[in-house]
Amino acid sequence: MAHFLFAEAWLIRASERLAGLLEPVVTGLGYEWVGAEQAAHGGGGLLRVYIDSPNGVTVDDCARVSEQVSAVLDVEDPIVGAYTLEVSSPGLERPLFALSDFHRFAGRPARVVLNEKLDGRKRFSGDLVGVDGEHVVIDSEQGQIALPYALIESAHLTIVDGGVRRG
Repeated sequence: MAHFLFAEAWLIRASERLAGLLEPVVTGLGYEWVGAEQAAHGGGGLLRVYIDSPNGVTVDDCARVSEQVSAVLDVEDPIVGAYTLEVSSPGLERPLFALSDFHRFAGRPARVVLNEKLDGRKRFSGDLVGVDGEHVVIDSEQGQIALPYALIESAHLTIVDGGVRRG
């Protein structure tokens, strides 16, 4: 089995190379590739792959994808160190990876974390407005703000009691 180890405890987007290896496997099985994250996990690493389907995702779907993804990782060996592979649906607080995700979910509340400060802060919450070039636009309590996509460390939709809320 392929292995990896991460020094950071925070979830990060999987590398483009890793996504390039795994996305065709997921889509070839008939599922939507949502994205992947890597994280430190109990002395090793965690690779979390998110899949979706118009009919939802079952445990059997996750097992099927996990088996095929694991086979590709074993052959390609793109990850250094020990790791755990986890395949999951994106859930209600769906992670947002690609610029197209921010466009697709315009109007929905989200939380965005940047990898460096912008206007003195790294965390932003509000309703997604959409995409403007290489910027994600959100409508926060402080007004509309354009966040450079290249600075986004993580982002996800937000949900609360009875529906959706601001961050």
